[in-house]
Amino acid sequence: MDAGRLMKKAKKGNKEALLQLIMSEKDAYYKLALTYMGNTHDALDAMDEMIVRVYEKLEQLKKPDAFYSWSKTILVNCCKSLLREQKRAILLEDWTSAEGKETNALIQSEQQMEIQELLIHLNDEQKEAVTLKYLHDLDYQTIAEITNTPIGTVKSRIFQGLKKLRKLYGGEHIG
Repeated sequence: MDAGRLMKKAKKGNKEALLQLIMSEKDAYYKLALTYMGNTHDALDAMDEMIVRVYEKLEQLKKPDAFYSWSKTILVNCCKSLLREQKRAILLEDWTSAEGKETNALIQSEQQMEIQELLIHLNDEQKEAVTLKYLHDLDYQTIAEITNTPIGTVKSRIFQGLKKLRKLYGGEHIG
């Protein structure tokens, strides 16, 4: 079933249609959440929170064809909210219950680890913009919507971030 029909059903309260919409992009949602949260457990928590918020706010979506960028924006906001909560609270993990359950669903290649090491040298805004552009292959407009930032600012952050990386590493072909 196409996304348009699923959106119409979901807006009428069909939870199964909403779930189908979300599940069709679950890998993209997971990778995006993992980028912000840094581990599988927190990424999945953020995705759970996103599903609840999307369900609660579905009536606010004006353009059904913008569902995926809209829901990714909600996911990013969920991640940022959870990260703020984590900074305020001291978390005590029950390591024994986590053992064996934690599986590394996304195996990072050596190249991805090198990219993460490079990104350490950028400020948070540049890192976020460069990561969304080059690791998640999002366009400038989507990045602007997700980060609630003007498109010109997104382009500038990416340009300045790449410029800094070129300067630090002498690369002529980064980006």
